[in-house]
Amino acid sequence: MPTHTDPFNMPFAGFETFLEALGSPRLGSGGAPLDVYRRGEDVWIHVDLPGVAADSIDIDVERNVLTVTAERKWMPVEDDQVYRSERKQGTFRRQLQLGQGLDTEAIEADYHDGVLTLRVPVAERAKPRKITVNTSTVPTVSEPTPEAATAEEAVAVE
Repeated sequence: MPTHTDPFNMPFAGFETFLEALGSPRLGSGGAPLDVYRRGEDVWIHVDLPGVAADSIDIDVERNVLTVTAERKWMPVEDDQVYRSERKQGTFRRQLQLGQGLDTEAIEADYHDGVLTLRVPVAERAKPRKITVNTSTVPTVSEPTPEAATAEEAVAVE
């Protein structure tokens, strides 16, 4: 039996597999959908975890990798007649690579109405800052002094 390939879909062939490799969930996968954005001095992460008990949520940061793990359980009790069970059960896990410019020591987490919200502040060292230019009263010397030679050796310019 011949198979039909839609030529308009060809550019997107394998795209779902590509997204899964990046950690983006597709509809029906085991990943929890999330949004990540920066607002002012903070990066905000919202993870949808409907039906998950707050005490089953585990958040870890190791080497700037944020890992959110949660578990949703539902077991029918004796005498239940289950006609359909479509809601995903089990463990959900998402990982995000956080940039060096974020303060992973100051992450805050809140869970409300099935949405886990994480606030990750931008580190002080990564915030834009103004650098003041000072004027020097030392005259320019044509020959480097021993102190100047040492300073030149301390800075490598390529």
